[in-house]
Order: sequence, then structure tokens, then C-alpha cells
Amino acid sequence: MRKYLIFGLVLVIIMGSLLVPKILGGKEDLVKFKALDIEEVPDKIVEMLPQYVMEERALTAKYRDDIYVIVTRGEKKSLGFFVDIEKIVREQYSKEHFDIVVYAKYIDPNPNEVLPQEYDYPAIVVKTNLKSMPEQIHLDIEYLD
Repeated sequence: MRKYLIFGLVLVIIMGSLLVPKILGGKEDLVKFKALDIEEVPDKIVEMLPQYVMEERALTAKYRDDIYVIVTRGEKKSLGFFVDIEKIVREQYSKEHFDIVVYAKYIDPNPNEVLPQEYDYPAIVVKTNLKSMPEQIHLDIEYLD
């Protein structure tokens, strides 16, 4: 009986030490960023974009000392599709290792609206305040009409 009591107490302490920081820490580690016009994007990044615009994804690129985040929507057969980044959250695992989660909003055209039928590749490039590249990048998408 005493073994079970000690085991239960140890289990409660371990669970508490894991859950309390999550409950109390609840503040997100937001990454600051600035959306760029195509003219502001470094040429090296513009040159690599054609490799990725056919896919729906998020990726990072480093140019000089700056880290850029790019979100692409893939190939669309008409105009009127857009992408925007709501926020970028840093998930720290150790002093050097972290991931980022990109919260993107995908805006689709009104299905009843007549739009030009030409191929489009919606994408957004943002410059971040990150000093190093993340281990992984995760994309969280919210679809808007």
C-alpha cells in the first residue's frame, strides 16, 4: 500500500513539473517580421522562388545575415487567390534548436465572381528578426472566403 502511495506521489510531482510551466508560461514567442514587395526581395531569393511556387508550403531562406520566410499557395488557374501571414511563433527546444510555426491566411475568390483565366502563383515573402535558421518550419493555414 505504501509503495502505491509513494508511486502516486512521484507521478503527481512529475506530471506537475511538466504541466505547470505550460499553464503559467502560456505566452507565445512571437517572431517580428515585415512583408516585402517583390522589389524589396533580394535577387538571390527571387531567383530560387520558381523551384517552390508550384507547391503549397512554407520555407525559410537565409541571405547575408537576414532570415526570410516564404509561403506559397501553389499553381492557381485564375487570379484572385491570396496569401497573408498572420503571425510567426518560435518554439524553442534548447538554446540553439527551435522550430517556427507560420500562421497563414489563404484568401480565395468568390466562386460567383468572373476572374481572368490565367495562371497565378500566390506567395508572400517576409523578412524576420531571426538570427539563425529554424530546425523545422510548420504551416498552419486558415482559409478565408
